[in-house]
Amino acid sequence: MDPQRLRHSQRPWIRNPVERLTPGTFAFHFRNLYFASGRNRSYICCQVAGGYTFCGVFQNQVTPGPRCHAELCFLSWFRSKGLSPDKHYCVTWFISWSPCRECAERVAQFLEENRNVSLSLKAARLYYFWKPGFQEGLRRLRDLGAQVGIMSFRDFQHCWENFVYNERMTFKPWKKLHKNYQRLAEILRNAMNLLKENIFIRQFGNQHRVSAPYYRRKTYLCYWVKGSDDSVLDKGCLQNKKKRHAEIRFIDKIKSLALDPHQCYTVICYVTWSPCFTCAQELVDFISHQHHLSLQIFASRLYFHWLSSYQRGLWYLWVNQVSVAVMKRPEFEDCWEKFVDHQGRCFPSWDKLDQYSESISRRLRTILTHWSQNNLEDSFRGLQLGSPSPASSRSDSR
Repeated sequence: MDPQRLRHSQRPWIRNPVERLTPGTFAFHFRNLYFASGRNRSYICCQVAGGYTFCGVFQNQVTPGPRCHAELCFLSWFRSKGLSPDKHYCVTWFISWSPCRECAERVAQFLEENRNVSLSLKAARLYYFWKPGFQEGLRRLRDLGAQVGIMSFRDFQHCWENFVYNERMTFKPWKKLHKNYQRLAEILRNAMNLLKENIFIRQFGNQHRVSAPYYRRKTYLCYWVKGSDDSVLDKGCLQNKKKRHAEIRFIDKIKSLALDPHQCYTVICYVTWSPCFTCAQELVDFISHQHHLSLQIFASRLYFHWLSSYQRGLWYLWVNQVSVAVMKRPEFEDCWEKFVDHQGRCFPSWDKLDQYSESISRRLRTILTHWSQNNLEDSFRGLQLGSPSPASSRSDSR
């Protein structure tokens, strides 16, 4: 961005919104096409609730004055209202194009400066979704608590009823609306490295056995890196790939970040299966040479916990200052919030979640405190752990 344009964009221009759109403008500019041409305007159907109540439409400003995207028009207008630090503001955007990289950064800065403002953003289309910079902008917004998603049929219908001069006509969906929604939602999920809700429930479920219909429980590793000021520097979700376990891919990813060795960082991992012994060795070898990193691992389930080699791997992590714990409700809720495309829905939980977590925690405590003792076998026999049923053995695999 050149200096002159940057100075213009930072001026406090107040862009006044309009009340509604014409049906033709809405149908043309909000049509959720995969690729869209001739749509060089951006519109935001905006609602504000809480400390201030508002309903209106912003559009990118071309003339008079310097060019200003719809997102910046809103920020300029919103700031002019004199936000109270004692009130909470809930802002909802239905936007024809997802924000560009520069606008996403400006909105992110605004959210950082105004923690009493929450943002829910639904986009009809994704702007340059294949470019990493635009993907990073959306991820940054989500990391700051914004809800980022794709407009569904109900969202288009809501906009038609509240932001369009509809003359009491009902909303008529265009061809392939639902199909395009599914396609764009999948693109956004991949760009933001998010899990589907059903994938999270099935793979992170901490039940001892998989109930019918049986399915394979795979390894998923969700990680996030925090700086000393608690800012999120990076996060992602990894799986086993080409015979490389997710833990090894995680090590490669952290190395690629080239974190400043003079700063302190905390790395938190949520994993569906606890590491095998080989991965435990690799993790310890990696972290022992990274004195500026603190690694915490939370596992939903323990992998082959009745075999001594896997017990030894957990114990090896523990004695080498790698925090190992079992995921409980707070960790499941946090993982759901950070790594699942939940579209604002609360963590649904499942039957006996807390009971299973406590049971697995007892197993882990026994391994960590008694593995080196000769009577460990008797201790596990007393817990009646045993091996899983044949059906569970077939369905649970890294």
